[in-house]
Amino acid sequence: MPFEEKNNPYIAPDIFGIYSTISWQVRKKIFDSFMSMAQPTAQTTVLDVGVTSDRRRDSNFFEKLYPYPHRITAIGTEDASFLEQEFPGLQFIKTDGPAIPFPNKSFDLVVSFATIEHVGSRDRQQRFISELCRLGSAVSIAIPNRWYPLEFHTVLPFAHWLPPSWFRAVCRWLGKEFLAQEENLNLLTEWETVRLFPAGTNVSVKRIRLLGLVSNLVFYAKV
Repeated sequence: MPFEEKNNPYIAPDIFGIYSTISWQVRKKIFDSFMSMAQPTAQTTVLDVGVTSDRRRDSNFFEKLYPYPHRITAIGTEDASFLEQEFPGLQFIKTDGPAIPFPNKSFDLVVSFATIEHVGSRDRQQRFISELCRLGSAVSIAIPNRWYPLEFHTVLPFAHWLPPSWFRAVCRWLGKEFLAQEENLNLLTEWETVRLFPAGTNVSVKRIRLLGLVSNLVFYAKV
């Protein structure tokens, strides 16, 4: 069944395909930044945490761009098993919670793109990063930058710069009840994200720009 954006409350309305076109260009920049930091090879085992069932052009961009998809194990809470057919050799596993069913250091590299802002409170976000660090020898995550003037999920300008409780009140007033809940959308800044990594971790950051301003952040750490 073709993807219908109205069924996914995380994704902004895609008027005339403009949103997905811009998003695809930004995500290509994210991917290029990730590759320059991680420098994976055909032997690198990769865990991608947070794949989606969406079929939009910019969804699951890592699988579409990564040159060694047969080395990917992809997990997510939605049914994305179609990835196994689209990328032969890739393994998909559906999970129901934050615990990921692999032993410590099962992978050379763990990646997660635009996922951590959807896992809940700061404590849950910190546990999420700790779990990623448990599983891999290196970790890379990417997030939308809270300080970009436009909030990408709600398509609201500047409101997300307000204190979180005020921003959520604005979302509720505009009928965006799902995104008004902390467990569904909890935005991060660069400084806040770095602090979520285990103490003493050396975290590298690359800043992705859209119209001259930092729209997204890519983090990489060896653990």
